[in-house]
Amino acid sequence: MRPSRKGFTLIELLIVVVIIGILAAIAIPKFANSKTKAYTAAMKSDLRNLVAAEESFFADSVYYLPYIDTTKLRFRPSQSVSTPTISLGPGYWTATVTHSQILNFTCAIAVNTVNPIVPTAGEGEPVCQ
Repeated sequence: MRPSRKGFTLIELLIVVVIIGILAAIAIPKFANSKTKAYTAAMKSDLRNLVAAEESFFADSVYYLPYIDTTKLRFRPSQSVSTPTISLGPGYWTATVTHSQILNFTCAIAVNTVNPIVPTAGEGEPVCQ
C-alpha cells in the first residue's frame, strides 16, 4: 500500500491560479469605471442642488444671481467639483461644472433655454460630456 500524500499537486495549484486570473480579468474593467461614475454623479447632484437654490432665490427676489454667493444662495459645491459657471439671460440661465479628477469632462444644466453642452437635453436635466 502506498503512503498517503498531503497537499496539492502543481497542476491543481496552476488551475486555481488561472481561474483567479480569469476572474480578475473580468472584474477589473467593471470596477475601473466606478470612480468616474461617482464623480459624474457628484457633478449632476451639484447642478440639481444649484437649480433648487437659484429657483428658491428667484422666488424670493425675482432675479437670478450671476455668481455663487454662498450667503445669499445657500449653495456649496461638493469637494473637488468646481464652482459653477453661471450664464444669465432674460428669464433663463445655464450653469457648467467640472471635476478636478476627470480631465476634459464638463456637466451642464439649463433652465428656460437650450443646454450648452447637449442641445437635445431636457430643461433642467443635467448632462455631461
